[in-house]
Amino acid sequence: MKQLALIIDLNVCVGCHACVTSCKEWNTSGWAGPMSDVNPYGVNPTGTFFNRVQTYEVGTFPNTETVHFPKSCLHCEDPPCVPVCPTGASYKREEDGIVLVDYDKCIGCKYCSWACPYGAREFDQRQKVMKKCTLCVDRIYDQTLPESERKPACVLACPTNARLFGDVYDPDSEVSNLIREHGGYQLMPEWGTNPSNHYLPRRKIHLKIHEDEIQRADNPLKKEGLLPEPPKDQQTLDDIYMSW
Repeated sequence: MKQLALIIDLNVCVGCHACVTSCKEWNTSGWAGPMSDVNPYGVNPTGTFFNRVQTYEVGTFPNTETVHFPKSCLHCEDPPCVPVCPTGASYKREEDGIVLVDYDKCIGCKYCSWACPYGAREFDQRQKVMKKCTLCVDRIYDQTLPESERKPACVLACPTNARLFGDVYDPDSEVSNLIREHGGYQLMPEWGTNPSNHYLPRRKIHLKIHEDEIQRADNPLKKEGLLPEPPKDQQTLDDIYMSW
């Protein structure tokens, strides 16, 4: 058996949204497109995205940190979106475990959206059908592309290599090794959906700066005294400009 999936390393994700834009660019003109936008520059813009990055502030001041959390369809081994579909439009492929939507069968009832505990389904307001991440199925099997480029668009675009792609059922694959070695975990396993995508947890790094490391005069970490103030009766640039 084979189960293709994404591995997201939260330790190196910087929330740049390169994965979001590259996903939209590739898929809106590809097999899964179009991904429409409604009133994109208005007060209440809406649009269809297969991948979104959510940003959170965690901790208590002053010990706080920012966490960037990319999320898309998790391609569950037991996807709840499939059995609720009344037309069979939602289905899971046996050959690679990818969960897809057949637009020709979809009637836009949104049952799959309600069934998905991760909020990974998107309703296209122009086509009136449900859409979701396809793991760029039209790209990863494209024999006209070099083998190094047969990966989801989001994986290729990530500048920090926070996104990895592979077969989680293969114990010797890169993604399987990362899950084992770095404590990769599933999102909300209590739902029993057994998501294929995994997240690598943030690894805390504490930086301690010693006193002898900030003695250089040109070190920006050294605390400087207050700058001298000019005499109060001296003209400033603001006074000169205002006189014009």
